Amino acid sequence: MASTFDAPDRYDTGAVMGGLYGEGIIGLSGAFDPSLADRLHAEIMAIFAEVKDVPGGALPRGPARWYVEIQPERLSDFATIAAHPWFVAVCEAVLGKDYRIIEVGFDIPFPGAADQPWHRDFAVPEATTAGRRLNSLAFNLTTVDTRPEHGPFEIAPGTQWDTFEGCSKGMFPPADLWPRYAARAVKKLPRRGDISARSALTVHRGTANVSDEPRPVLVIGVDAPDATNGAHHDLQATAAYLDCLPPVVRDHLPARVVERLEPVIQHHVIEGLLSATY
Repeated sequence: MASTFDAPDRYDTGAVMGGLYGEGIIGLSGAFDPSLADRLHAEIMAIFAEVKDVPGGALPRGPARWYVEIQPERLSDFATIAAHPWFVAVCEAVLGKDYRIIEVGFDIPFPGAADQPWHRDFAVPEATTAGRRLNSLAFNLTTVDTRPEHGPFEIAPGTQWDTFEGCSKGMFPPADLWPRYAARAVKKLPRRGDISARSALTVHRGTANVSDEPRPVLVIGVDAPDATNGAHHDLQATAAYLDCLPPVVRDHLPARVVERLEPVIQHHVIEGLLSATY
């Protein structure tokens, strides 16, 4: 994992900022016991089986690849993750003390998933184009010990600052830039218990899963106060769940309060991942 932090400098603001403003991705190896990842795996696979045939419950991200948004309280270890000192330190360093968790979900490339086209997860905001500032982060936790045949996440470090024309919302670089990303590409092989943080603007892609098993990854999206990514998501929680959370989590979870959890109907369709030639 690039820019992996270990004691005593893992919570150093300069190191966090340098990694995310430089390569665009940082990580902490062994942040959690592998048993946490095993629980996540079981819960994610059960939720996927539940929602895969519900309209809007699981969105395709290419062949044999799906993304599912979920309610935080459906994960037994969500609060443990969101309260981890490294998670908090990274959010505060980049997004400020009033950061907001606006998305919880998971991505699953199943066997047969293909190389995605190079892309960003959403349009580049003015805070980045004009202000040269990152105002959102994506945290990822794998639920398996990733092997090359799993179709690992591939990222082109430093490309969160790239600009390119000729595509919708600046998300999909034109083909003449693909060699730039291929030359910089780094495949990530995290293990159970690792956590990473990245700018979703850093150009990346999922690669082909040629194994015989899925590779689920938990995704937690976090915004600075001026970011608007939360408008694409329906973060829900019951009052009872919110009351049980420690303030370090509850104060940063602007969830819609519901009497009982409702199905999450997703809206963040990434058309370029569906229309690409695979």
